[in-house]
Formats: sequence, C-alpha cells, structure tokens
Amino acid sequence: MSGRARLLYLVTEDWYFCSHRLALAVAAREAGFDVTVATRVRGHGTQIRAAGLELVPLDLSRRNLNPLRELGPLSQIVGVYRRVRPTIVHHVALKPVLYGSLAARIAGVPAVINALAGLGYVFSSSDLKARALRPAIRAAFHLLLDAPNCRLIVQNPDDRALFTQGGMVQASHISVIRGSGVDLARFPAQPEPDGTPLVVLPARMLRDKGVCEFIDAARRLREEGVAARFVLVGDPDPENPASVPAAQLEQWAALGMVEYWGWREDLAEVFRQCNLVCLPSYGEGLPKSLIEAAASARAIVTCDVPGCREVVDDNDNGLLVPARDSEALAAALRRLIQDRQLRGRMGRRSRERAVAEFSVEHVVAETLALYRACLGEQAPDSLPLDPSGRGGG
Repeated sequence: MSGRARLLYLVTEDWYFCSHRLALAVAAREAGFDVTVATRVRGHGTQIRAAGLELVPLDLSRRNLNPLRELGPLSQIVGVYRRVRPTIVHHVALKPVLYGSLAARIAGVPAVINALAGLGYVFSSSDLKARALRPAIRAAFHLLLDAPNCRLIVQNPDDRALFTQGGMVQASHISVIRGSGVDLARFPAQPEPDGTPLVVLPARMLRDKGVCEFIDAARRLREEGVAARFVLVGDPDPENPASVPAAQLEQWAALGMVEYWGWREDLAEVFRQCNLVCLPSYGEGLPKSLIEAAASARAIVTCDVPGCREVVDDNDNGLLVPARDSEALAAALRRLIQDRQLRGRMGRRSRERAVAEFSVEHVVAETLALYRACLGEQAPDSLPLDPSGRGGG
C-alpha cells in the first residue's frame, strides 16, 4: 500500500464488534491500516476507543430490512463513507452487508468486504415473513455482492455452495474463513468438575438456536430420572423475530425445567463449571460459543447443520443430532451425561481441534491477507499473526 489505507468496519452493535471483531481490528491497525468502527454504541465505546480505533456512532436498528423505510440510516451511512473516505470497508451481518454495500456503491468506496456469519432468520425460518423476504434478499445479494470490487466471506462450505449454486455470487468472489476465532489463552483446557453433570446452552435466546428443543429434552430426561442440571446462558434478542420472550424463560426456570443464568461476560468461567455444552441450532455460520467450548475441552452436542458440523465430528469430539428433534437430542444428552469417560475423551479431542483449526491467529492472518489482496497487494511476510500485533505462531 502507498501510505496508510483506511479500513472501516460497519457492525450493528458495539458489543458484537468487541466480541467478534476487535482482535482483528487491532491486528489491522498494527499491520498499517487506519481503522474506523461505525456501530450503534451502547456500553462498549470506551473499549473500542481504548484499542486505538476511531469510533463513529450510528443509529442502525436490526429490526427492519427495507431500505425504503430506513432512508435516514442509509443516508447516514453514505455520509460516514463520504466523510471518512475508507479505502476498504468490512460489513458484518445481513443488514450492514446490504445497506453498507449500497452506501459503498453510492460513495465510491474502492474495496468492499461483506461477511455473513450464517444467513439468519430470513433463510432459516419458515415464517411467512421470512419466506416473503427471501426472494428480495437473494436479488439484493446478486446485485450488491457480486460486483468486481466486492468479496464475500462466509464461514462454512455449505453457505458458499448456497451462494454459488443459487447464482447469487460467483465462486471467485467468495472466501471461506472459519468464524471469528477463539483466544486459546482466554479459554484454556479445563478439567471437568465433580458432582451432578451440568449441561449448558450458551446462545442468544432464539427459537432457531434450538432453545425449545433443549427445554423439551431436559423435560424428557428429568421424567426419566436422569440426574443432571440444565442451564440457559444468554439474553433474549427483541430485535430478532425468533426471540424467546424473557417471561417465557423465567417461567421455565420457575417450573424447575431449567436454570436461567442470563447474559454472562465470563463464558470461560461458565465452561469451567459445566460438564457438557449443547447448541441444538437450526443453522449457523460457525458458532463462536462452540469453538470456545471446544477450546475449554468440553464435549459438545449440536445439530447436523451448516456451521455446527464444522466444529463437531460425530462421535469424535461430540455428538450430532437432527435439527428440531428433541427426542434425538435427549438421547444424545443422556448418553454423554451418563458416561464421564466418553465426555473426557471427546473433550480432549475438542481442545485439539480448537488449537489446530479455530485459533484467532488463523482467522486474523486469513482476513488480513484478504484485505491486502483486495487492495491489489500480496500479504507481506511481516503481517502480525496475533491480535496484539506482536507477531507469533
């Protein structure tokens, strides 16, 4: 690059940026980019600024997907792009991808990276609203994401095939980068605790994360007399149509079906306390909670769906079950709850896979190389591989 290129991230929520992209942004700054973050600022603005990144507050709700109803936020993004004049923009998640790509085209941004961590409610739900939106979203993907100056990041081969086989984006414009990575030092291998096995579902409280199937599986196992504790860890997401209401979560807990711990910043401690991790999702990009559980040396029960099967090999580091099948989920949970030796073997394999495949260093290196390629340059040997920018291996 001649001089310092300006990299701008567009993300809906500041907490999500800090959880999933902050390490990458810091590495990009250390690699020679000036970095700006445009996002809705709630409680993490200080953390973003403390990392040496410029912060531009945006009022971008995730609830609407119709630009005609949100011309204000769209024009706000265009204004930010014209003022900041980024060399390259990195849009994360569906709405920033669609709005940001349109804004980038209007503002004449030279290079555009679009990252989709799974295809979410619109593609996973059978609701009438989701089915009605799907054709329009597919057409928008083809129009906005398949331009010569755009590259799409997906997190698993299934999503890549969906875009290419559906004629939305040509294969040469797609890169598969497996998630946002896990900090192996922050999530060390943990020995299993003693006592009654504790099973955790760590996710936003959404129906398409399999929360209802988890509740039904817990009910079945309790009725059978299986000794275990079942815990939901995460908050509802009122801006997502699939959100489980807080009142429903509290009712399940009051009935003794599960424990509800709510949002927890200290997931490493949650994994230390648990014996088994479960995510019966209907589909993911590559779930961060599962690679963090794998790094913590936990056996995992999840569904045989895109994203989840990237983390778990059936009967290796966990068990795969069909999505939306609470009976099969209960059977898999029962097997592992009752076999500590098997959990231990699978947990050790989880840690091995996390180290070999899912470290944050891998993701950072691959993404920085893509930035350089989009700017017409080969990634130099000196690119930092660790998120602090100190290098490493």
